[in-house]
Formats: sequence, structure tokens, C-alpha cells
Amino acid sequence: MADAKRLVITREGLQKMKEELEYKETTEKMRIAEQLKVAISYGDLSENAEYDAAKNDQAALEQRINELRAMIENAVVVDEANIDTETVGFGTRVTIVDLDDEDEEEEIYTIVGTSESDPEGGKLSNESPVGAALIGAHVGDVVTALTPAGARRLRVLNIAL
Repeated sequence: MADAKRLVITREGLQKMKEELEYKETTEKMRIAEQLKVAISYGDLSENAEYDAAKNDQAALEQRINELRAMIENAVVVDEANIDTETVGFGTRVTIVDLDDEDEEEEIYTIVGTSESDPEGGKLSNESPVGAALIGAHVGDVVTALTPAGARRLRVLNIAL
């Protein structure tokens, strides 16, 4: 995997991936093994829907385990000590207001990599329309993010860790 894409991630994001991998490799594997055992006990595997479903679950689990292993192997953890809070960038927490929204309520997001993205949880991907538009902005700047719902004009109110 010498040419694999490096995954820029926060320390917290890497820890969550490791925890998910551990869970999948232990608890989930045991659960699916039990499903297979029960399905096999029904006999005649050629027309056994439970067996087919368990095998599909097993394949999906193995695929996710392999994805997690590859992401962890290629992870590059961003050191918070090297994060500049003068501009919006990976790892910064940015407070914005949508100038086109009548409520103009402040929103706070942390800029993260795509693997950690969770907009409802306050984590925006640096590759999302809003995240990409904010990268490099300073406090007071107004940026335009071209989202699927249309253009959004956003003012940066604060940048922190």
C-alpha cells in the first residue's frame, strides 16, 4: 500500500476508528458466528435464507474491518500544537453565521477529514462545500459556499482549537 492515500485525522478520530475496529473484530464477529451456527442448524444450506443473510453480514463486516485497518494504517494525526488559529484550517473550531438565514444564529463546527465528518455533531469535512469554502478564511471574512441547496454566504466570527 505504498501509494495509498494518506488519511488526515484528529487524535480523537483515530481513537474512535481503533475502538470501532476492536468492536467489529470481537463482538460483531462473535455475533455473526452465532448467526451462522444457528442458520446451519436449520439444515439444507441451498435454500436457507438465514444462512445467506448471515454470510452477507459476514462479508460486509469483513469489508468494514479491512477498510478500518487500511484507514488506521494510512492515518496521519494532526498535531494540535501545529494548528494555526489565525485562519480556518484542519482541526480548528470555527464559529460562523449564515448571512442569508433570517435567524442568523451562530453555528460552531470543527473542520475534520472526511472519515470524521458529522455535520449534526458539529464536525465538517474539509472537503465538504462549506468546509472547503471556510478553509483559509480569517475572522470577519465572508465566504460563499456552493451547497446542493444553493449558495450560502457565511461570516467567520471566531476561530479556536
